[in-house]
Amino acid sequence: MNSIDVLIDAFGRVRSDVHRAVDGLAEKALNVRLDAEANPVGWLVWHLTRVQDDHLADLAGTEQAYTALGWADRFGFDLDPASMGYAHTSAQVAAVHVTDPTLLTGYYDAVHERTVAYLRTLSDGDLDEVIDDRWDPPVTRGVRIISVVDDDIQHAGQAAFVAGIARRAT
Repeated sequence: MNSIDVLIDAFGRVRSDVHRAVDGLAEKALNVRLDAEANPVGWLVWHLTRVQDDHLADLAGTEQAYTALGWADRFGFDLDPASMGYAHTSAQVAAVHVTDPTLLTGYYDAVHERTVAYLRTLSDGDLDEVIDDRWDPPVTRGVRIISVVDDDIQHAGQAAFVAGIARRAT
């Protein structure tokens, strides 16, 4: 197993976590907030997918699936299509109201497919390329990809936790 295989496996685990977190959730459970400032399952999964879509599309030099494949229109949120959830206000979090879990898994699956296709174009050496020298140390392609995986895993875990509470409460 090489580094690319490890990354593909890691993103495959995120995919499984996303599906487990949202499969079978009703609209109410997808959008329940544990308090006024908490992020619901739908927002967490949408956000982690948006970040992965944005960052990997940037690395691949492609348009994001969110706009290129019409996911922004399917979701129909009252948000700028460039929005990924960073620094969202409570009202913006509430604007990410998901009615159907298959919308989230469909979008994640589309992003996952593009992620894996991109990763398969890379070699281990490509991971060492500096892509952002505004940081000290500079950020390499590999570090950026690991950052996305880490963010995804954390948010998928949060979504699973909130989903578990929502399932027991309904």
